[in-house]
Amino acid sequence: MKLFRFASPATFYPLAGKMIPWFAAVAAASVLVGLYWGFFETPDRLGGTNPQKEYYRIIFIHVPAAWMSMWLYLVLAAWSAIGLVFNTRLSFMMANATAPTGAIFTFLALWTGAFWGRPSWGTWWDWDPRLTSELILFFIYVGYIALQSAIDDPRRADRASALLAIVGLVMLPIIFWSINCPDPNQCAALHQRSSMSQMEPNILAAMLIMTFDFWMYSLAVILMRARGTILNRESETQWVREILEKQT
Repeated sequence: MKLFRFASPATFYPLAGKMIPWFAAVAAASVLVGLYWGFFETPDRLGGTNPQKEYYRIIFIHVPAAWMSMWLYLVLAAWSAIGLVFNTRLSFMMANATAPTGAIFTFLALWTGAFWGRPSWGTWWDWDPRLTSELILFFIYVGYIALQSAIDDPRRADRASALLAIVGLVMLPIIFWSINCPDPNQCAALHQRSSMSQMEPNILAAMLIMTFDFWMYSLAVILMRARGTILNRESETQWVREILEKQT
C-alpha cells in the first residue's frame, strides 16, 4: 500500500510539516468557538441534584482534558505496540512525541479538578477512585518520559518504555470503571456517573467542541515534536544533512 511508504522517517517528515499548519489553524479557531460557547451560551447553573453556579464552567476544560489524557495514552500504547511488533523506528518516535502532550492533559485534568472541587465540595483533593487513578496515570506518563531519558541507547530506551506503556494500559479500564461503576457508594466520592444523554445539549456541545480542539492541538504539537525527534535521530543521514544545510 502507498500509505506504508510514510512509515519511513524520510517520507513522513515533509508530510508532517504540511499537516501541522492546518491542525494548528483549526485548533486556534475551534478553541475560540468552544470557550465562547461554554462561557456564554450555556446555562448559568448546572442542573441536577447539585445545581452549581458559574464555577461549574471549568468542566469545559476539565472533562475534555480528562478524556484526552486517556485517549492519548491509548495512542501512546498503540504506537509502542506497533513499534515492538514491527520494529519500526517511526512508531517509537511517535510514541515519544505523544507522551509529553498526554502528561500535560493529565496534569490539566488534575489541576482543573482540584480548582473545581474546592468551591463545589469544599476540598482541593479527595482520594476519590477517579482522582487517584488519574494521578497514577500521570505518574506512568512521567515514568515513561523519565525512562526514555535515563537510557542512553535510543533503541533500548524505546523498547523499555514501550513495555511500560503497554503494562500501563491497565489503568484505562480502572479509570473508566471508577466513574461508571454501577454502585456509586462503592466508587466515586466526588464524581457522579457520567451520561451524555442526560446532559443539557449546549453543555454537551461545548465539551465536544473543546475535545475536538484538544485533538487538533495534540496532533499539531505531536507532529512538531516528532519532526524534531526525526531530525535528532536521523542526523547522520544524507537527507537530514541536506535539510539542515538549507536551514542554515
